[in-house]
Amino acid sequence: MNRREFLSNVAVKAAGGAIAGLAAGCSFSQTPAAEEMAEAAQSDQSLPELSWQCATSWPLGLDTIFGGAQVFAERVGVLSGGKFKIEPRAAGELVPGLEVLNAVQEGAVQCGHTASYYYIGKSPVTAFGTALPFGLTDRQQNAWLYEAGGLEMMQDVYANRFGVIQFPAGNTGVQMGGWFNKEITSLADLQGLKMRIPGLGGQVMAKLGVTVQVLPGGEIFQALQTGAIDAAEWVGPYDDEKLGFHKAASFYYYPGWWEPGPTLEVQINLNEWNNLPELYKEIVKSAAYEANITMMARYDAKNPTALAKLQSESDIQLLPFPDDVMAASEEASFALYDEFAASDADFKSILDEWTVFRSAIQSWHGYAE
Repeated sequence: MNRREFLSNVAVKAAGGAIAGLAAGCSFSQTPAAEEMAEAAQSDQSLPELSWQCATSWPLGLDTIFGGAQVFAERVGVLSGGKFKIEPRAAGELVPGLEVLNAVQEGAVQCGHTASYYYIGKSPVTAFGTALPFGLTDRQQNAWLYEAGGLEMMQDVYANRFGVIQFPAGNTGVQMGGWFNKEITSLADLQGLKMRIPGLGGQVMAKLGVTVQVLPGGEIFQALQTGAIDAAEWVGPYDDEKLGFHKAASFYYYPGWWEPGPTLEVQINLNEWNNLPELYKEIVKSAAYEANITMMARYDAKNPTALAKLQSESDIQLLPFPDDVMAASEEASFALYDEFAASDADFKSILDEWTVFRSAIQSWHGYAE
């Protein structure tokens, strides 16, 4: 074995060790494996110096969700010994926030950080990469993606349809049901309501009579404040308070049944990925994994305090969706899945596997939690 092969093997093993360290509760910077990976990268003179641009769907001011892209980029830099640099850019700086996948697919940027369900117009399969209404929690989503074949199925579709490879790189945890400018007392109150809501949740709402709009995060407040929309969902208390939604609408609903555990992802142009040295590929995987775990922890830590602040410092009304809204939404969701399955073979194939997994893990969590 020559020196280059030896260093590569050390680094690949270190990547696995770094992920194991995360699972044990350590950050990458705390693990010897991470140090080994960085040292191997610094020592291997054959590794190229790379500088990538990362388009995102997020406003710069949202430190947790944009922070997911920052954590990913920072860790790639550290683990590569500074040889592989990635610069995350806020929505609109390189491309509009809802066009990240298009830019990555076309090679306009090397990579992006976004939510896959923004692109259901390209393929409904992309919804599985973020969240399905009445689907999986963040823990369940990670289990499905990492250990039950979900990520491999999704990567096959992305490669064949878009020429892109993707990795989970963030999860907000269960979201809120959004901000409304009037009280929702029954299903009838949704008729004609103009609401910002993306993904399959938006299509379900449309079936219930809502006029759906899809806007990037940085445009929501103005649309809500001016009356261009009557309601909007984004993430949860921490981000929502930062964006000032409580200043434009008073009724804050829960739960966000359309996003029980939404994953965000790093998307990489497949040609760029195929040209990476094996060590850099392992570094990307490890950095994405850390970004995923870190974002979940940050939201869980920050949302409780943010919600308490919203309740104490503003006149919001925190309300559950009415029972008839929840029942109609669940029925419409699974009817929508059947429609897509009937017309899209990839969607049906993944849905069949996802449904079996969902049933099994929800049964288990029914006992365990």
